[in-house]
Amino acid sequence: VESSRTKMRSAVSVREGQGVVLLCGTPPGAADLSFAWIFNEYPSFVQEDSRRFVSQETGHLYIAKVEPSDVGNYSCVVTSTATRSPVLGSPTPLVLRTDGVMGEYEPKIEVQFPETLAAAKGSTVKLECFALGNPVPQINWRRTDGLPFPSKIKLRKSNGMIEIPNFQQEDAGLYECITENSRGKNIARGRLTYYAKPHWIQTIKDVEVAVEDTLYWDCRASGKPKPSYRWLKNGEQLAIEGRIQIENGALTISNLNLTDSGRYQCIAENKHGVISSSAELRVVASAPDFSKSPMKRLIQVQIGSTVEFECKPKAFPKAKCSWKKGGEQLRENERITLLKDGGLRIANVTKGDAGSYTCLATNQFGAARGSTSLVVTEPTRITLAPSNMDVTVGESVVLPCQVQHDPLLDISFTWYFNGTRTDFQRDASHFEKVGGSASGDLMIRNIQLKHSGKYVCMVKTEVDSVASAAELIVRGSPGPPEHVKVDEITDTTAQISWQEGTDNHSPVTTYTIQARTPFSVGWQRATTVPDVIDGKTFTSTVVDLNPWVEYEFRVVATNKIGGGEPSLPSEKVRTEEAVPEIPPSEVSGGGGSRSELVITWDPVPEELQNGEGFGYVVAFRPSGTTTWIQTVVTSPDTPRYVFRNESILPFSPYEVKVGVYNNKGEGPFSAVTTVFSAEEEPSTAPSGVSATSLSSSAIQVSWTAIPWKTSNGRLLGYEVRYWNNGQKEESSNRVKAAGNETSIKITGLRSNLAYYTAVRAYNSAGAGPFSATVNATTKKPPPSQPPGNVVWNVTDSRVILSWEEVRAMDNESEVTGYKVLYRTGSQGGVEVLSTAGTTAELRLRLQDDYFIEVRATTEGGDGSSSEQILIPRLASMDARGSGPSVLSTFSVSSFLATIFSLTLNSVL
Repeated sequence: VESSRTKMRSAVSVREGQGVVLLCGTPPGAADLSFAWIFNEYPSFVQEDSRRFVSQETGHLYIAKVEPSDVGNYSCVVTSTATRSPVLGSPTPLVLRTDGVMGEYEPKIEVQFPETLAAAKGSTVKLECFALGNPVPQINWRRTDGLPFPSKIKLRKSNGMIEIPNFQQEDAGLYECITENSRGKNIARGRLTYYAKPHWIQTIKDVEVAVEDTLYWDCRASGKPKPSYRWLKNGEQLAIEGRIQIENGALTISNLNLTDSGRYQCIAENKHGVISSSAELRVVASAPDFSKSPMKRLIQVQIGSTVEFECKPKAFPKAKCSWKKGGEQLRENERITLLKDGGLRIANVTKGDAGSYTCLATNQFGAARGSTSLVVTEPTRITLAPSNMDVTVGESVVLPCQVQHDPLLDISFTWYFNGTRTDFQRDASHFEKVGGSASGDLMIRNIQLKHSGKYVCMVKTEVDSVASAAELIVRGSPGPPEHVKVDEITDTTAQISWQEGTDNHSPVTTYTIQARTPFSVGWQRATTVPDVIDGKTFTSTVVDLNPWVEYEFRVVATNKIGGGEPSLPSEKVRTEEAVPEIPPSEVSGGGGSRSELVITWDPVPEELQNGEGFGYVVAFRPSGTTTWIQTVVTSPDTPRYVFRNESILPFSPYEVKVGVYNNKGEGPFSAVTTVFSAEEEPSTAPSGVSATSLSSSAIQVSWTAIPWKTSNGRLLGYEVRYWNNGQKEESSNRVKAAGNETSIKITGLRSNLAYYTAVRAYNSAGAGPFSATVNATTKKPPPSQPPGNVVWNVTDSRVILSWEEVRAMDNESEVTGYKVLYRTGSQGGVEVLSTAGTTAELRLRLQDDYFIEVRATTEGGDGSSSEQILIPRLASMDARGSGPSVLSTFSVSSFLATIFSLTLNSVL
């Protein structure tokens, strides 16, 4: 902040409670300044409130009532609104006198607004008012005419200033500032007057006027006070004389001549301002000229109509016009009128009026002529108009529109639906215009309810237009009923009411009520009383509801067309509680651990629990006894109960039943059923366990069944554990043999590997001890080499096959023989012939194609197959072949080969 202080100003000494004014010392004549005060040091600015006020008019600081906290140095900060540069004045010390405290006194107004203040239209007016006093005075404002302040007026600085934005005429008047405390009050008054600089309402614009015509220029402005007017021509005061007159700002010059041309200026002024508007006046003189406004070359009208010809050549002064038809001068009569603007009107036109019409325009500077040809046509008439129709949704109709018209005229058809032009491209799925050139028939396909309304066929030519309308009523299934609500609810019934919806031009015959719960699959038809709801009935009772279930209802209306859209759902309501009626189903049990009785059931669905506090009553007793043991299960979702007691014998029969209850009471029990207590797990291991290798991938484990008493329960079967030499026993695989089986085949094993096995019995109570471990080694795998060089020949119906011997490697099983697999091409079953050597003889029917494969057999299983051999039905008595050559010679398709391979592999 720039400082302008040179020395400390004189101290101001006041008593506590006294008011004080600290002067800013603003230079005289300064304008556009804003003021603030610093207390002691920058930037501690004085905060204005009801006790402290900084005037933006004088810059002074006013303290209504001094307090001890006010003691200090005060500096005035002056900022130019133009430069935004603040200047800091010299500090003024404020000190308290020691000769006592100031007593209470009435307000003394130190800051007030002028008695009269003129305010411009649209300006922002600010009035200041502040008073010293003890206690601190309150400040209020009002208008003396009693009118309330509009919302735009704002009170600022704890009511020390009133701000009136956008000042208007209605804001003018006498304003009062009332300052008041407990010792009295004082009032400051001032009048705001309204003024407005001149403002244009109507300005003048450049104009071109014909010689001898009259100029009228209207020049109007608003303002307060009302503006006065004066006119200049070419910068000189315009003289008022006979032809030239000024009235209320408007300039009139009659009988114009060429010397009146020039630049004119209208000036409006009052004591608050001056405004001007200027424009050019061109006085022109010329002969008639049709080049800028030619006459129409051709006019077409229908018989009986009225036609007008325009004749408006450019001419200064205005031309006088006369008319001829052909070479005959036209005169006014009952049908012909010569218009004041030079035009010609002919009423009730006939065929004889057709021809060429010429307008001759003249003034003192010359003449010109223009011509128009008139063609008279027959009127257009609709010969087959659309008529009102009733249709049903989904039907198709044609609205006819056929006309008779003058053959010289082109014709167009336009259809409007409910006032909107039909767009045949956009609505092509429903609307199509059909018929010939003189027909505009409208086809509507697959009519929908939205197509009900007014259809208008508009027929237009260059001369006339005609239209015809028809109403189309579309009948459809009803709209949804409205305002569905539940009027009354019990535990099993609901009283439903609704209001009728639109019937879509077919009366409603019946209503159907549908219900939905959180447990239902969508909406279901509800049972009602009456069962059939008449179309004139709007209430019904829904019955057979489940207690304590949240329901929604909706209503569907039906008429002769069909069922309509359902209503919106009602609000969700819950039926009242009731005693449960449905016991659990599938009551059963059994299993568990020693000394346990396990009872199970299917929980009752929530929609059948009928109320809160739902649970189960489980009752059981040993078979043959009379006393029931009961217990309560409080969770509605629990499906089982386990009774534990050391006195329970294994596999003992119990009679069991399960009931239901809720907060309303107890419901029924299920039927009594027999459940056995937990079984006793097997205590002995199977004996006679042995393991035998079957092939390179399978072994068989056998054992002797353990002795078992039925009183201990039911033996479910045996579990076999197996693992190989490279596995740990804990990670062994397990398979089960059900029931009384005493052997099992284990497959999917690795070849030539030792496997260890152990067996134990199991039932629902658990498994018994394992037997002693036995082992078996899987056999070596079969040879991977298939039989090669398969050769065949046919003699009579015998096929002789031979192939090369397959030799096993050291790590493979020795060959023990061969299998020949053969089947017909007609997808028959596969047959197998076993042989110990490398030849085989087959007896085949030569009417079929045959596919043949050869495999080696070993104790480790079958080896790989040879290539497929095709022996065709056309093979002769001396036919020979081998695998690849035969397949190539007889062109066996890859498709048949693939089918054979898939079928053969699946069979084998």
